[in-house]
This record gives sequence, structure tokens and C-alpha cells, in this order.
Amino acid sequence: MFNAVVISVIVMAVLSLFRVNVMLAILMAAGVAGLIEGLTLTETANTLISGMGGQANTALSYVLLGIFAVMVSYSGITGFLVKRIVSALNGRRSLILLTIAGVACLSQNAVPIHIAFIPILIPPLLHLFDKMKVDRRGVAVALTFGLQTPYIMIPAGFGLIFHGIIADEMKASGMDIAPSLVTYAMFIPGLGMIAGLLIAIFISYRKGRELLGDDQSVISEIAATEEITLSFTLRHFLTIIAIIGALVVQLVTDSLVLGALTGIILMFLFTIVPFREGEKIVNEGIMMMGMIAFVMLIASGYAKILKETGAVEELVQSTTGILGDNKIIIAIAMLLVGLLITMGIGSSFGTIPIVAALFVPICATVGFSPLATAALIGTAGALGDAGSPASDNTLGPTAGLNADGKHNHIWDTCVPTFLHYNIPLLIFGVIAAMVL
Repeated sequence: MFNAVVISVIVMAVLSLFRVNVMLAILMAAGVAGLIEGLTLTETANTLISGMGGQANTALSYVLLGIFAVMVSYSGITGFLVKRIVSALNGRRSLILLTIAGVACLSQNAVPIHIAFIPILIPPLLHLFDKMKVDRRGVAVALTFGLQTPYIMIPAGFGLIFHGIIADEMKASGMDIAPSLVTYAMFIPGLGMIAGLLIAIFISYRKGRELLGDDQSVISEIAATEEITLSFTLRHFLTIIAIIGALVVQLVTDSLVLGALTGIILMFLFTIVPFREGEKIVNEGIMMMGMIAFVMLIASGYAKILKETGAVEELVQSTTGILGDNKIIIAIAMLLVGLLITMGIGSSFGTIPIVAALFVPICATVGFSPLATAALIGTAGALGDAGSPASDNTLGPTAGLNADGKHNHIWDTCVPTFLHYNIPLLIFGVIAAMVL
């Protein structure tokens, strides 16, 4: 119980629940982890800073995507989307949440842009959400479902990468499995995500929620845009061209940075955004996504502290050493270890190489099949991605839903997504390990 991973994650969670800024909470958790493992504060800080480079590309991508999103919003094209949704859904809250979950799913496979769509799609819809009394916690759960479930279940886009990492890391640790079999193994845990979404939409957030706030400036501006932008113009057509251009460059180069930069340049070249407005637009984009970028950088440094000090290995060894050979208890313990690691690191993809190297020998000794081992490793990596204050699967939804300052990252995004997805994932992950 006195392991650095356990204590530091608890510190981070408690501070976050008391509304301490998530960036400061992760910094303090990293400091606690370093001190427990015998590092001085100077050594802890140096290790954290040296590890921040691991997410530098992601951080820059998010900042540029934020700028591009503000430019797209500036063009007024999102008003059409709002108008169509209002007329099509006609006050049906559950259908809105299902639609948002479906759109988010497309961002992981069909059009692999991850969270880039959120700052473009969600802020213009906030007025609609408030008008229809849509519970924003339900929207956060729907968005997180679409950002996470496809890579768990579907072998395309980010899912193909995730399944490939599991297969490669298992092979590197001495257990061969085909990526196609990893997809089969992850089907049952994925059902847990679906169950969590349905419970959220049709039970937890079905009645809706009315927000009481005194700052209506942002919503009023969005509402005005919705009412004014009624005709399709050349400006909107060129905006679509810029969006397509950004997507094509991203897919061809496999770089979010180059894709977002292409979109920004085209918006300026097409004079959709005047050069004189450039500084204001850039500042707004940084305000929207800059916090996510810094959190990802610090989380990367925190992960390096946990890895280099051997805290993760100590946690696994101390946990499995007292469990005996009871498969159910071992499966639960391994998944809880994965939950702790991913909650701290904030990346399911980054957790897989860590847990695979540690779990494969244990699973082979206990007698878990390769399919069951893949299910345990994949589920252990996915656990905590929903609910972690440092995960882009929670930071992205908050960035869009908090555009008017009425959505709290911890209580309105992290806590709901943690409850609705990590509990079902744990249950279905254990089931998968026992039946496969």
C-alpha cells in the first residue's frame, strides 16, 4: 500500500476532487512519487522535465488544432450544423447523446482525428444543450465513449494501432498472438463500455439538468451566430476545403501538426480569417487547448518518474506475490494495477508496454491463455483512460464543454466517466479473462 504509484495517484485524485488545478495536482503527485522512491526534489524535477519531451508532438498538435478550431468557428459554418441538429432531433435528449457518441466514434477510425473535432463541434451546441436541459455530464460520457470504445473493439485507425501494440508487446515478452486474435479478445471488455454508455444515457442522465450561471456572454454569442448564419456562402465552401485539406495532409503525412498547420495556412490564404485577426484567433486557440497541452507534457514527465524508479514493477510484484494461484483474484488485482498506472499516466497506449512486460510472465505461470492474457493487458491499459484527469479522453470533452466556463473537469467529466466506464470494464475484463 506504500508503493509510489498507489500513493501518488491517490494524492493526485484527492487534490483533483478538491478542485486543485489538474496540472498542479499532477506536479504534486510526481513530487510525492519521486520522494517515496528516494529521489531528491531536484532529481525528481529533472526527471520530470526530461520526460516531458515524450508528449511534445502531441502537445503542439493540440495547440494548433485549437487555433484551427477557433478559425473554423470564426467562419460561422458551425451555425448550419447547430440548425440542422435542432430541427432533426427536436428536443430528444437521449438521441442527442447517442448522436454525439456516434460522431465521436468516427473520429477514431473512419476519420482518425481524435479530439480535434470537439472544439469545433461542441461549443456552438452549448446553447442548444442548455435550452434542452441536456446534462453536460452525459455529453462528456458520450464523447469519452466515442474516443475510447473504437480503439478497444475495432481494428481500424487508432484501434489497429492499439491492438498492434498489445500483440507486439506480448510477443516481445515471450507470448505470441496475432493482432486479429487481440480484436477477438477485446470484444467482451468493449461490451462493458457499451453497457456503461447505455446506463448513462437512459438511466443516469435521462432527466436532464438545468445549469444556473450568471455569465451568458459566450452562450449569447453562440446563439447569435446560430440565428445569423443561415445561408451557405463561398466563405463556408472555402472553410470546408480547408478542413478537407487539413485532413488529407494529416492522413498522408501521419502528422497532426502538419495537418493542423495546413488548415491554418489555408484559412489565412482564403482570407476566411483576416490577417489582422490572426493574433486574437491564435490567443483564443491557445486558451482553449493550451491547458491540455501542458497537462499532457507534465503527465509524460510523471510517467517517466514511475518507470525509471521501478515503482510500477514493485507494485506488480508486491501485488501478485500474495495472491497465490486463484485466477479470479489475480485477474482483478492485475486490472486494478492497470487502473492505477493509467490513472496516473493518462495514456492507455503508453500503459500497454509497461503492463505487458510485467503481466505476460505472470499469466503464463498461472495458466491464462494468450487470448485471456491479451484481454487482461488491453483492459488494464484501457482502465483509467476514462476518468484520469491527465487523459486526453477527458481533457478533450472538458475543453469543448467548458467553453462558457460552466463545466468542471473533475466533477463533470472525470468522475462520471470513471464510474460509467471503469466499473463495467473491470467486470467485463474479468469475465473475458475467465472465459477465453
